[in-house]
Amino acid sequence: MQKSQAVSSLGEHRLMLPAWVKAALAANDRLKGCLTVFQTASAHAAHPAGEVPDLARELAAAGLDAAWLHDVAAAARRVDEDLLLPDLPRLVRSLEEDLGTMARPVLETAGDSADAARVKHWLDWLRALPPDRLSVRHVDALTRGRRGDGDSVHLLVMDLHKQINKLAGELASEVIDGANVWDLQPQDRTRVAAFMRGLNRTAMLKFEHPGLDTAATRDGERLLLQNDIGTNDAHVLVLQVADRTVTLTYSDLHRIRFEFFQSLLVPFGANWSQLESRTDPALNQGAAYSVGTARFDCADEPALEAALEGIASRIVFLIDWNRARKRLQAFVGKEEAIAVLAEAARLDIGHRAWLQVGGERLVFAAMQAAGEGAFQIGDRLDEVIGKADAHAFLLAVMRLACDALRRGQPPALVADETRMLLAQHVRQRTSEFDLLAEHAAYCHALAQAVSDGLAHGAERSGKAARELALRSKDWERQADHLVMQAREKAERQPRWGPVARLIEQSDDVADALEEAAFLISLSAEQHVNGWNGQVRKLLARLGATVLQAAQDQVKALAIARTLSANSDAVDNDAFLRATWRVLQAERQCDALLREARRLIIGAVRDAPSLMLANDLASVLELTSDRQLAAAYALRDLAFDKAGVRG
Repeated sequence: MQKSQAVSSLGEHRLMLPAWVKAALAANDRLKGCLTVFQTASAHAAHPAGEVPDLARELAAAGLDAAWLHDVAAAARRVDEDLLLPDLPRLVRSLEEDLGTMARPVLETAGDSADAARVKHWLDWLRALPPDRLSVRHVDALTRGRRGDGDSVHLLVMDLHKQINKLAGELASEVIDGANVWDLQPQDRTRVAAFMRGLNRTAMLKFEHPGLDTAATRDGERLLLQNDIGTNDAHVLVLQVADRTVTLTYSDLHRIRFEFFQSLLVPFGANWSQLESRTDPALNQGAAYSVGTARFDCADEPALEAALEGIASRIVFLIDWNRARKRLQAFVGKEEAIAVLAEAARLDIGHRAWLQVGGERLVFAAMQAAGEGAFQIGDRLDEVIGKADAHAFLLAVMRLACDALRRGQPPALVADETRMLLAQHVRQRTSEFDLLAEHAAYCHALAQAVSDGLAHGAERSGKAARELALRSKDWERQADHLVMQAREKAERQPRWGPVARLIEQSDDVADALEEAAFLISLSAEQHVNGWNGQVRKLLARLGATVLQAAQDQVKALAIARTLSANSDAVDNDAFLRATWRVLQAERQCDALLREARRLIIGAVRDAPSLMLANDLASVLELTSDRQLAAAYALRDLAFDKAGVRG
C-alpha cells in the first residue's frame, strides 16, 4: 500500500497524527540520550580512571533526568567482559516505552509489515535482556550505527526518525515561508518567520544540493524547530525556544566542522556547553562524532528573532563544508583553508557554487595555463604567489562562481575568469619580494646592531658584546634559512633562479656583519689597548656607513616590488637613487678603511688590539663591497621585471 493511500484511509485517526508525531519526536530525543548513556557507560567501564563526560545539558534538553543517568554511567563496571549497570531494568523500560511511542505514527500510517516485524523484534529483545548486566553483543546491538553489520536499536531509531520527519511534512497544517508547521501558537508564527527569513536569505547558496527543509511545532512550553542539513544520520540541528531562550543542539561527524559552526554563531551570542567527542568502533566506521548544546539568552522579542534569523542564515555554509575544505588544502594550508571558508560565509558567498562549477579543477587548470615555469607538479598555490594572495585569489574565485550561477552563466565563463585572475597574481610575483624583503630585514637588523655597538662602546663591555654576538648569530641563521628556501624554490621553479642568486649574494652581507659582531665580542674579551677616541670614532663611522647602505637596500627592494613596464619616471628614479647611494657608501668605506689603517698603525701598539681593530675595519669594508654586489643584482632583477634589457 502506498503511503499516501494509507494516510487517506485513516479517517478520524488522522486527527491524532500531529500529537503522535510530536510525541515521537520527543521520544526520539530521549532514545538518543539513553543510547548515549549506554555508550558513555561502556567507555567509562573500559577506562574507569577517566572522568565521565558531562551530559547534563544534552540530557536535560532531551527531557531526561540528567542526574540519574549520569550516575548510571559513572557507576558502570566491567565484570567478566560484561557491562554491569545499576538500575538497568528502569533504563530498559524507558527505551521500550519510547521506542513504542516513536514507532506508533509510522506503523499507523505506513502499514508496512516489515516495519512492524522489525519494531516487534527489538521490543521483544529489550524485554528479554538480563536484569543487571549486558554482554558485549548486547551493547553492540543497542548502539551500533554502522550499516552492513546487521540491525540494531540505534539503526531502527534513525530509520524511524527519517520516516517521522517525512510524515511531519505531509501532516503540516500550514506552511510559513517554506517551513512545514502545525499546532503553533500566535507568537510562534513570528518566531518561525524570523528563522525562515534568515534561512531563505542564504538558502540559494546551496544551489542544486538537497537539504534545509524545516519543520516546526509546539511541545508544551517549547517551540521546536528542526532543520534537515543533509543526508548524514549524525548531522542534526534542533532548536528549542522557551520564553526568551533559544537552545540549539547540534551533532556532527566532523569535529573541525563543528568548531567552524561554533565560530559562525559567535556574533549571535552562543554560549556552548562542553563539546563532547565520542568514538566507538561500531559507530560511523570508527570515526568520532561531536555533540554540543548552545544557549542564546535574549533580552527581548526583537533580540530573540534576530538570534533565530542569524542562526538560520549560517546553516547553508555547513553543506559540503568538509569536502570544500579538503579541496582547498591542495592550494593552501589547513588553517588557511578554514579561513577562506569563514570569509566566504561572512561575505554570504559560500563554497557550494565553487564546488558545483568544478572546484579544485578550476584552480588546477588555471595553474596549468599560467605560463611556462610559473607552476610545476607538486607546487602549492600559496608557496608560489604567497599566502595573502592565495587567500584573496581563492575567495575571488568563489565569488565569481557564486555570481555566475546566480545569473545563469555557464561554468566555462568562470573557468576563463579564473585563468585570467591567476595570471594577474602570477605576474605580480609578490612572493619572491616577500622573501627578499625578509632577508633584507635581517641584514638591516645586523647592520643596526653592529653600528649601535660601535657607537656605544660595546667592545668595552663583555656582557654587551656577548649579547650582540649571540643576537647576530641568531639573525644570521634565520637569514640562512631564507637562502635555503629560495634555493628549494629555484630547483622547482625556473623564475626563482635570479631571486636565489640575489639572496645568496645578500647572505654574504649577513655573514660579514655577523663576523663583525664576533670581532667586537672578541675585542671585549681581549680588553683592547690603544683604541683611543679617534679609532673608535672612525670604526663607528664605518659601521654607520654600512647601516646607511643597508637602509638604502631595503628602500630599493620596496620600490622594486612595484616596478613594471608601466612604472612612472618617479618610481624608476627613486629606485636608481637608492642603488646609487649603496655605490657611494662602498666608495666611502674604501676611503674610511685606508684612513683607519693609518690611524690604527699610529695609535695602537699592542699586537692583538691592532690586529682586531684592523680586522674589524676590513670586515666592515668587505660588507660594503658585498652590499654593492647585492645592489647590482637587485638592479638586474628589477630591470628584468620592468622589461628593460641590457
